[in-house]
Amino acid sequence: MAIETIKVPDIGDAKEVEVIELLVSVGQTVAENDSLLVLESDKAAMEIPAPMAGVVKSILVNLGDQVTTGSEMLTLEIADVTAAAKASPAKPATVAAAQPAAKTAEKSIAPASAPAPAAQAAAAQTIAVPDLGTDDEVEVIEVHVKAGDKVALEDALLTLESDKAAMDVPAPQAGTIESILVKVGDKVKTGTPFAKIMGSGTTASAAPAPAATVAAPASAAAPAVAAAVAAPQKAASVIAPATTAMVPKNSVRPYAGPAVRKLARELGVTLGEVKGTGAKSRILKEDIHEFVRARINAPAGSNIATIAAIPDIDFSQFGDIEQVPRSKLQRLTAINMHRSWTAVPHVAQFNEADVTDLEEFRESLKLEAERKGTKLTFMPFLLKACARTLREYPQFNVSLHSSGDYVIQKKYVHIGVAVATEAGLVVPVIRNVDQKSIWQLGDEAAELADKAKQRKLKPEDMQGACFTISSLGAIGGTGFIPIVNAPEVAILGVGKTQIKPVYIDGQFVPRKMLPFTLSYDHKAVNGVDGGLFATYLAKLLADIRHLAL
Repeated sequence: MAIETIKVPDIGDAKEVEVIELLVSVGQTVAENDSLLVLESDKAAMEIPAPMAGVVKSILVNLGDQVTTGSEMLTLEIADVTAAAKASPAKPATVAAAQPAAKTAEKSIAPASAPAPAAQAAAAQTIAVPDLGTDDEVEVIEVHVKAGDKVALEDALLTLESDKAAMDVPAPQAGTIESILVKVGDKVKTGTPFAKIMGSGTTASAAPAPAATVAAPASAAAPAVAAAVAAPQKAASVIAPATTAMVPKNSVRPYAGPAVRKLARELGVTLGEVKGTGAKSRILKEDIHEFVRARINAPAGSNIATIAAIPDIDFSQFGDIEQVPRSKLQRLTAINMHRSWTAVPHVAQFNEADVTDLEEFRESLKLEAERKGTKLTFMPFLLKACARTLREYPQFNVSLHSSGDYVIQKKYVHIGVAVATEAGLVVPVIRNVDQKSIWQLGDEAAELADKAKQRKLKPEDMQGACFTISSLGAIGGTGFIPIVNAPEVAILGVGKTQIKPVYIDGQFVPRKMLPFTLSYDHKAVNGVDGGLFATYLAKLLADIRHLAL
């Protein structure tokens, strides 16, 4: 066995590009040409393939890192160093759209008779596909301009897609588009002419245009160019409507990588209808699958996409305003909450727990807590009681499969605790709550809450919860209905403890009562089970000696 360090291949003229997606994890086995990660420049998003097969031993970059050609990405454990040395390296992922090559420079299309010098300078130039770093054909997936459009230097003209990258092809000069020689779905390669532009005749590279030739085979290029010269108006009338319909004015192209676009095409999903949850609102494969699941699980005859959006209003007509952007965390929370509220039929079970004795016991531990250097709050007791209740009623410790045919019964008890931060709401997860002591739970809950407020939580710190607790006790209020955090099937909303008169042994006595609400998914849990769960939890909180049984 040998360890090979995999580096970023040649990315052309781009100085630094951003890591926007990691496609593998430590311990994962990859084959040659499997995608490892996704990089993004200002012109293209590209997937970097594995140059050889092996097992991922370490990942040397993080999401958001800036890398360049030669930067170390990860290490692979390979079976045979000799075999690896003989393996043909993957072709460099080149941001070809950012560097039109001299060998694919444009050639003026001249009539049969030689034009005067002035006419030649004003003649339309043919724009060819720049060097793609491969001889393979790639697909035209989007055309950004139409005949008659004025473009500036390096404006995107069309988007090409290979198996590994989607790239924008920029204009090599400023001018007016005379005609488009390709359409969406066409296959092109390095040197294929795809448009004609009227300009000054000076290209971005300042290379003499007459000296260059179109690299595409004459048999393939000549008919298209000749047809465009013979009937430019006809070509414009055919191409313009299609491109206008595909790319409306002021529209924003969905942000997704080649693999995601391929998956969307296979499933018949329109990317414009999918909300991206990745970096910079990038659409991920998970977003496509979630969109399809939502459509499949929607009631017959319904269409969740037809819910009318609340119209925007120009509030400046009523007074001074300020447009404040929401944080990414706030946007993601809103998306997830809306999805859970619309997809989960909520039932809320209200109850109260007499925590008078529990609070007295907690106060008696104050000196011991000080000696241990910790602060013992009510939360670890609540965590322990919820874990015991989940063990008693395992039908709450499940997740529904998207098919609805079965549930996933979880054998572990991980509980999330909602924490409010300046950036928004986060839910760190405490694992194996049923196996930890009150002191351990108190320390871990305090540590995770502190990390949340300092924005130091890692993704794994917020994954894997079976159940969630949301407490507003410190804020106040008599109660609230929390939204189930799908794919969990239940959540506990805890209010503020209040002293109330309770009728005991023929008289009213003051007791500390804790109001709580159990929200659950009625697709997975019956109402009787909800009532039993809430009653048992109240029993444990009223007399924590039951936790020792």
